[in-house]
Amino acid sequence: MPPLNQLTAHELHKRLKSREITSVELTESVFDRINNVDDSIKGYITLTQDIALEQAATADEAFDRGDQTSLLTGIPIALKDVICTQNVLTTCGSRILGNFVSPYDATVMHKLNAHKTVMIGKTNMDEFAMGSSTENSAFFTTRNPWNLETIPGGSSGGSAAVVAADEAIISLGSDTGGSIRQPASLCGVVGMKPTYGRVSRFGLIAFASSLDQIGPLTKDVTDCAITHNVICGHDQMDSTSANLPVPDFTNSLINDVNGIKIGIPTQYFSQGIDPEVETSVRSAIELLEKLGASTEEVSLPHTDYAIATYYIIAPAEASANLARYDGVRYGLRTEHIDNIIDMYRKTRSQGFGDEVKRRIMLGTYSLSSGYYDAYYLKAQKVRTLIKQDFDQAFEKVDVLITPTSPTPAFKIGERTDDPLQMYLSDIFTTPSSLAGLPGISVPCGLTGSGLPIGLQILAAPFEEEKIFQVAYTFEQNTDHHQKKPKL
Repeated sequence: MPPLNQLTAHELHKRLKSREITSVELTESVFDRINNVDDSIKGYITLTQDIALEQAATADEAFDRGDQTSLLTGIPIALKDVICTQNVLTTCGSRILGNFVSPYDATVMHKLNAHKTVMIGKTNMDEFAMGSSTENSAFFTTRNPWNLETIPGGSSGGSAAVVAADEAIISLGSDTGGSIRQPASLCGVVGMKPTYGRVSRFGLIAFASSLDQIGPLTKDVTDCAITHNVICGHDQMDSTSANLPVPDFTNSLINDVNGIKIGIPTQYFSQGIDPEVETSVRSAIELLEKLGASTEEVSLPHTDYAIATYYIIAPAEASANLARYDGVRYGLRTEHIDNIIDMYRKTRSQGFGDEVKRRIMLGTYSLSSGYYDAYYLKAQKVRTLIKQDFDQAFEKVDVLITPTSPTPAFKIGERTDDPLQMYLSDIFTTPSSLAGLPGISVPCGLTGSGLPIGLQILAAPFEEEKIFQVAYTFEQNTDHHQKKPKL
């Protein structure tokens, strides 16, 4: 039998339920793995071993009593360090929040606690979720378990890496422009961005409020659906939360794509895509065709404007959201100050990293008098056109299939001096984020050098069930998700 930390949540649930294993044993297995490999991976900012073992013991008591339990009871889960956790550090990967201990739990944390999950720790990330490589963390760079010289993606790079390295069974990340799906692709795991409004943002420290969503990173599609069931739902604490019923997403785990219409956006198979990525994705599409799906080329003509649009809207919202970090109430406060203005200036200068400063300045500029109409307002109009492209496509097809990332993982430091090249890492994920669509990345192959490649499946708003059905069918007919890095 493989070590417990290598198994999926649904496999572990059966053993926990039968009392073949205990949650404490499972949790200890995960921490043993962390102790063995995380010095190389550097996936965690904070570990919560004492809390985890206490929660595991509570879960075991529930199993022993025969209490009603869920598929996630007793399962070790990691959280991106942008999700508030009561009495535990929540740093956002930034010096400015390096000492911030949240006084409350995010709504997703409340939901996980209600299911008696086990919190392993908080994962590393690009500072305030601004980045595609996890090189922008104020603390250290996370490494890709498949090749320690390469990046794990970002901004949820830590969350993807710890699942890929079996240092957690499941993790939660956040996705603004691709920050779950892109690292999932580069680390060879499953990553889901829900429809905007499907999961509460309460307690998610904001980057860009009209884009941010929390979602799961898992070892397979089944675990993804199970986690999705738990974290979705309306929340009165979040004004953007959709008041819609949440289906049981596990009912969509059907190994059948007969009658499913798949759209292939021509703009996503253009110049700049790595040949090995294109080959793997097209092979995946061919497999789905053999399994009964039909395909049709579709056009999303405003795709070319998505990156520019995103990098006006997201920094503008970041500029407003990050104004609260001023050294007054919490977080870093610079010493040796002469007056309050000096405190603001020195605190923000020392507390924020280069990428965060860059985006705050870009956002402030596009919101400033005389430039608002020329940049921000125009970007919002283009965002509407991008959404209309998707709406028209989904009138013809059930799902869209694209590469998740144009390239496999690149070397650490390779793009740090070229922000534009870094931004283009999210060229296939930002359009759907701007449109508020759900999307998943599932493993669909390895490059010749052994790096994972991800397949992205998109659907219309609140139609995650279609995504799960296609993703599950693909997974059941391939073995990509079973491959693991050799650490």
